[in-house]
Amino acid sequence: MAMIEVRNLTKHFKKTQALKGISFDINQGDIFGYIGPNGAGKTTTIKVLATLLLPTMGQAFIDGIDVIRDPMAVRKIIGYMPDFFGVYDEMKAWEYLDFFAACYRIPKQKRLGIIDDVLELTDLTTKKESFVHELSRGMKQRLCLARCLVHDPKVLLLDEPASGLDPRARIELRELLKELGRMGKTILVSSHILTELADFCNTVGIIEAGSMVLSGKIDDILREIKGYKVLEIKVKERDEEAREILLSIEKVSDCRICEPCFLKVNFAGETDDIPDIVDKLKERGIKVISFSEEETDLEDLFMRVTKGIVT
Repeated sequence: MAMIEVRNLTKHFKKTQALKGISFDINQGDIFGYIGPNGAGKTTTIKVLATLLLPTMGQAFIDGIDVIRDPMAVRKIIGYMPDFFGVYDEMKAWEYLDFFAACYRIPKQKRLGIIDDVLELTDLTTKKESFVHELSRGMKQRLCLARCLVHDPKVLLLDEPASGLDPRARIELRELLKELGRMGKTILVSSHILTELADFCNTVGIIEAGSMVLSGKIDDILREIKGYKVLEIKVKERDEEAREILLSIEKVSDCRICEPCFLKVNFAGETDDIPDIVDKLKERGIKVISFSEEETDLEDLFMRVTKGIVT
């Protein structure tokens, strides 16, 4: 089921066309990495989905609700974190969250428990009584994410959430987003830094100069572009013989010995056919120590499909 649907979304700003008829779907529970260089149209898209910007043409739906016709209903089920946001420096962390919980009309008697829960989830319990201006940038980012969660939204729209963070804060934020994904939240997270998204997004959309270059599941996209999977096989010995056996298998287009007893295989078959490859080696008496599919390289994917254009 598609939780977010975008159809032919177009946006003009005077002489600039920020979005050029983009379309994509994000299914319930997906973590969607929205990738593109600065100026590509990521923020414009997210603002339309967050009901903060009207498109020139096209439609967008969140959980079946039209973001243009019924923005108030959409706001009840989304948590929006902009790329640049103001926080209330003279408030304590819990007061900041209480203020927004009140904006969402959460009854006063329920707020304290909710605030404690989101502070624990974002690892800010010890900063509950701290003033916002006393927090580091990474803590402020997590506080703003906690603010997005007070009304338990189905969908999170996060625009460059790791911007300006140090390496440790980036890792902590990434782990937090993984946990939210395990909780069943549908997450759209944008970034122009691919390594921020590579290890926890299961779907991606790559946008360039206002046009959607491609979107979908990472593995499906990479297979479509490459035309094959890359399998990594480590054998105990007889790597040259193993290579000859592997090259004789249908749908194996290439096999290389990258280092002693470690081979990489280009395989154009289906996932269900992969166990047969190990069986072929075992039948010939070759012991397989390890066997895996090479991790998807988002940077390689990005460079293959983009041209370096900006709006």
